[in-house]
Amino acid sequence: MSITAQNISSDSRLVSLVRWLKTLHGFSLDTETVRPASSDASFRRYFRVNAGNASYIVMDAPPEKENIEPFIRVATVFEKSGVSVPRILGKNHEEGFLLLSDLGTTTYLDSLDESNAGSMYMDAIDALLSIQSISRPHVLPEYDRATLKRELDLFTEWYIARHRKFSMTPENQAELEKVFNLILANNLSQPQVFVHRDYHSRNLMVMDGQERNNPGILDFQDALYGPVTYDLVSLLKDAYIEWDEERVLDWVIRYWEKAKKTGLPVNPDIDQFYRDFEFMGIQRHLKVLGIFARLYHRDGKTAYLKDLPLVMEYASKTAHRYVELAPLARLLDELQDKKQDVTYSF
Repeated sequence: MSITAQNISSDSRLVSLVRWLKTLHGFSLDTETVRPASSDASFRRYFRVNAGNASYIVMDAPPEKENIEPFIRVATVFEKSGVSVPRILGKNHEEGFLLLSDLGTTTYLDSLDESNAGSMYMDAIDALLSIQSISRPHVLPEYDRATLKRELDLFTEWYIARHRKFSMTPENQAELEKVFNLILANNLSQPQVFVHRDYHSRNLMVMDGQERNNPGILDFQDALYGPVTYDLVSLLKDAYIEWDEERVLDWVIRYWEKAKKTGLPVNPDIDQFYRDFEFMGIQRHLKVLGIFARLYHRDGKTAYLKDLPLVMEYASKTAHRYVELAPLARLLDELQDKKQDVTYSF
């Protein structure tokens, strides 16, 4: 459904966006068809606009809150790998607008089922390998220890303290910090590649037509240069859809075999590679618990609350599998079993 003139007039950025679209020549854009396409967990918004039988996407990224330059840079880098990403057709740096090619309306999450999961995930794994295969340092910012640790601290601040209202003593916190250090040591020891950082079913699109490469890849503007298992965890231990562990293990092995043939420097021992995958997963899932809690408490976005249990399940299962993560496993048990006003102790 297109946005009415009244809707546009009450939204100053939308007024500016439509005004800018009218200045673009060569696309035959029908600005009366501008309508919401999607939004994400940031301040960015996306609109769809028709041009005859075709359609385009317009990104709205308020300059004071978002920067379009990382999106432009990563889109250029990823496109060189041969994967399907939106093409940048128009730019307005001053106001924070981009005109993009449209990768369609059907996400992996919309389409995945037991019958097609195998082929769809193999497509996603092949695309991931294509991106990783062109990786080199000093192109994207480094996914360094400070960034990884900041993400773990979201779990402590927003999930433990704010969402669950648990109080931890200095001794408790010190014990948790030791576990964090173990997780980070593993993460930082892994081979480094380009990392999308949100390579999952909501950001992968089903492309129409045999000539188009599946999947279409979105939301890559926060990409970094970091641990090789990160995007594989995002894909296979997805916060929005769950697969049984045997199937996930099979996909991990298939990725590992393909990665070795491609020449990526993955751990040559599959057991050690799977351990890397698991330790990367615990970092990501603790971060996501913190982010989802922050989206609710700070930003008033309630939709993510329903996804917390699955993310907690992933984190808890992994923590219970490794003796060195035992203090974290006990904490996660407490967080799930006790009331919110309980003071936690190891």
